[in-house]
Amino acid sequence: MSTGEELLRTHGLRVTRPRLAVLEILTGGGHLEVDEIARRARARLDSVSTQAVYDVLGALSRAGLARRIEPAGSPARFEARVGDNHHHIVCRSCGEITDVDCVVGRRPCLMPDEAHGYDLDEAEITFWGLCRSCRARRDAEAMHD
Repeated sequence: MSTGEELLRTHGLRVTRPRLAVLEILTGGGHLEVDEIARRARARLDSVSTQAVYDVLGALSRAGLARRIEPAGSPARFEARVGDNHHHIVCRSCGEITDVDCVVGRRPCLMPDEAHGYDLDEAEITFWGLCRSCRARRDAEAMHD
């Protein structure tokens, strides 16, 4: 039995070819849009609808095997890195997304001044800026102006 099959069963999910394909795609890394996941899934399977990919992603997210992130102004993205309270840095120019661990290596970001009675277990923080490539392109363009 493969690791994907074990993961699905351990998390109470039925093992299907689309679920295995999407899980394998996500564990390959990155912050992927649904269209990209569907394109890659179709390359592995004879056919799979975009709706089926959405359904699989929903099931994987509910089971804790995938994480949905939605940077402002960007379509939803999915990743397999779950359960560790990491955050993201998004490039304002090209949209590249990079994982970043909690700011000081532990979870101070889970302790707001006032929790308003909530039992907090996760914080979602997005940092924005320019990636190295976009910053270098901007700097090169500024030199030519």
